[in-house]
This record gives sequence, structure tokens and C-alpha cells, in this order.
Amino acid sequence: MVPVAAIEEVAREVGLSRCEVEIAALQERLLPVRYSRNLGTVGWEGQIALLQSTVGIVGVGGLGGWIVEGLARMGVGRLILVDGDVFQGDNLNRQAFCTEYNLGQPKVEAARQRVAQVNSAVRVLAHHVRVDATQMLAMLREADVIVDALDALPTRLALQRAAQELSVPLVHGAIAGFVGQVLTILPEDPGIVGLYGDRPVPEQGVEAQWGNPAATPMMIAAWQIQEVVKLLTGRGEPLSRRMLFMDSETGVIDILQV
Repeated sequence: MVPVAAIEEVAREVGLSRCEVEIAALQERLLPVRYSRNLGTVGWEGQIALLQSTVGIVGVGGLGGWIVEGLARMGVGRLILVDGDVFQGDNLNRQAFCTEYNLGQPKVEAARQRVAQVNSAVRVLAHHVRVDATQMLAMLREADVIVDALDALPTRLALQRAAQELSVPLVHGAIAGFVGQVLTILPEDPGIVGLYGDRPVPEQGVEAQWGNPAATPMMIAAWQIQEVVKLLTGRGEPLSRRMLFMDSETGVIDILQV
């Protein structure tokens, strides 16, 4: 197996990025040690596919922070991060990158710093903006998969429409209290737009009353990470037209046809 330091040294000597060196090593069946625990799950070609992929994550808070962390550790080669918020004190209970020392820092910048510490082969393009429908199309055009880690329903609906216009799969996740849901929306799927139609929707759902505890975003983010990995590697069956619903208070897990 190829140590982390050796990847860095080769990249420096030959003038390639660390991601390019890792891909070349995998193509020669030389395994970077950092991916040794991935191999049994995604295989050689799957790991190469991850490194060659771009994932757009819209929202880098409760869900998005854990998703960024997981995808960086899996070795997704490029992450496009979109979030206009800065850390506040009420983020400390659940958001992966929020600490007492970085309150006021843009979330995308904290995410960029964390990814550099975890996996320097992963390239991060960070957009510190409150995104609208037009910006979504421009910022996410190069994404192979888009992740919905938002907390505002109108923006979620706009993101699905943008993903469908780009013909890119969207992995949706949402939480409230002890419960959460995950749905993979392929370009031809009705998705959450099909649930709400064209009628007016509230800015937020029941999470405003039920709260956002620490564990629920971790639970849902883990499933969203797996959905992204499945889509990029061609493994398994995505949750297309099947919404995974989890209630950790009652222990109920269900699949809802949508």
C-alpha cells in the first residue's frame, strides 16, 4: 500500500495533483493506504470513479457538514460547496465544523479548511453566497451528483428544478427532531416537487417546532453519503421514487413510494 507521505512526495516531484497521483496509482493496482478500508466496499474501479467525480453540496450546516466530511474521507475528487451562512452559537449542538473558536466564520471556509486536513487530494470550490435559481445552474453545472442539505423548503424545490434542468441526480435529505428522510431524485423523477406541486410552501417545516438535535443530522447525512457513493460507483439500488423515513424515537423505519 502507498503511504500518504509517498503520494505527496510523488505529486511534488512530477508536478501533478495528489488526486491525479492517487488515480494513477489505483490504475496500476497500487492502493493508497487511506482508501484501504474503502476497497472491499467500492472496489478498485469504484475508488477511481469517486476520485474522478464532482459532487455539489448545497447547504454546509447540520446535514451538509457531515456529508462533506464523509465524501472527503471516501475520496470524492472535487466538492462544490454552496452556503451563504456563517457559524452562530446555536450551530454548536450539531454542525460538524462549528466550534467555539470559529463563530462568525463562513461555513464553506470552515469546510474547506477541514477537507484540507482530512484529505488534501480533494479539491474544494467554495461559494459563500445565498444561492438563487440562476446561480444554482451556473455553480453546479460541473457536478455529477448534487446534494440537498438545505433547511428552507422553497430553496429545496428550486434546487430540484435546477438539478433536473442539468440532468443531474439530486440526493435530498431533511430532518426534524428524532425523524428524518432521504430521497434520491433522478432527472425524470417527480421528487419533492411532485409532493408539493405549484402551491405556496412555508419557508420551514416542522423542524422549527421539533428542533434539530445532534444525532439526527448525522443519521440522515450518513444515508445521503451512501446514496452519493452508490450513484457515482454504480453500486446498489438508489432510493429513486422511494423515500426512506426514519424515526429514531420510536424505532420505525419505512419506505414511502413517491
